[in-house]
Amino acid sequence: MQNFDFYNPTRICFGEGQISKLNDLVPQNAKVLILLGGNSARANGTLSEVITALGEREYVEFNGIEPNPTFETLMDAVAEVKAHKIDFLLAVGGGSVIDGTKFVAAAAKYEGDAWDIMTSFGAKVESAMPFGSVLTLPATGSEMNSGSVVTKKSIKAKLPFMSPHVFPQFSVLDPVKTYTLPERQIANGVVDAFVHTTEQYLTYPVDAAIQDRFAEGILLTLIEQGPKALEKPMDYDVRANLMWAATSALNGTIGAGVPQDWATHMIGHELTALHDIDHARTLAIVLPSLLRHTKVAKKEKLLQYAERVWGINSGNDDERIDAAIDKTQDFFEELGIKTRLRDYQLNDTHIDALVEQLNTHGMVALGEHQNIDLVKSREILVGAL
Repeated sequence: MQNFDFYNPTRICFGEGQISKLNDLVPQNAKVLILLGGNSARANGTLSEVITALGEREYVEFNGIEPNPTFETLMDAVAEVKAHKIDFLLAVGGGSVIDGTKFVAAAAKYEGDAWDIMTSFGAKVESAMPFGSVLTLPATGSEMNSGSVVTKKSIKAKLPFMSPHVFPQFSVLDPVKTYTLPERQIANGVVDAFVHTTEQYLTYPVDAAIQDRFAEGILLTLIEQGPKALEKPMDYDVRANLMWAATSALNGTIGAGVPQDWATHMIGHELTALHDIDHARTLAIVLPSLLRHTKVAKKEKLLQYAERVWGINSGNDDERIDAAIDKTQDFFEELGIKTRLRDYQLNDTHIDALVEQLNTHGMVALGEHQNIDLVKSREILVGAL
């Protein structure tokens, strides 16, 4: 196991009715900006519960954070923070709203061009506003980590940043709030959490037994619970397990002391930036091809994955690895998520622009070995056609 420094200060309030705890979690004298995505939190009553829980606190609403939050929209939120002298942020929504709130929290305190936060991948963040979240969509794990992804529409750039200053102070996770989500969003959430896990697990062995077993448990839970979540949208136990699996996939626990990949995400970000494909669907497109192109370097972990996650024990090494990758791709397809570029009306004529975007954003040495260069990224994209 590699050396690691693990830190996670986020308080989790999990379960039905936990929104009422906002009265204790948000400072009594806070002036709150509630950040929202579309209309779902208002339509399903979540926003009303939040406002009731805030009691007499003064609040302002900011609506319209996109599924892939944009720099332009988030800077409007920063302007609201300054205009209303806001001192506490509350994200009510899924990972995109929480990601956006992290950027607002940092940008409101940043002197200079706030896009510097993204181009420095968070290195220039020295402070941030306090904030919490009410999660309504299990997927990204943003409710319990210090990472965020933001898109700048004007230059079609989608970049991540991380900073210890943007951990949520708390996150409320009520599985009941996921009952009315569309099937598309639930399926996306399962795939997002699944690939978050594989990015930290499918690398190379470092004898990190606990992290491996935790990761395998998350993957097995998603395989088991994902289809049930689509079949039984109001099953509390299923939705609770799915919600906690998604949070656990990216709260730092399984990534401590192990090598990490993230090439699937970096390549996938360019598909979203250029072609507006749902984030999770870009991961489902890229991951199977990436695994096929890196299966020699990932051989030991792929064999472990085949045996422990998919129960594949027969055949030679190549056959077991290929079967595990096929099983992974089939699982995504069974959730209703297509896994080929052609399924999204993309062909080989679109690949040059995607590779050029990777080059522009400095994504020229990806993966746990930093050896996925632009040539290999192109091969992965071609393999995903």
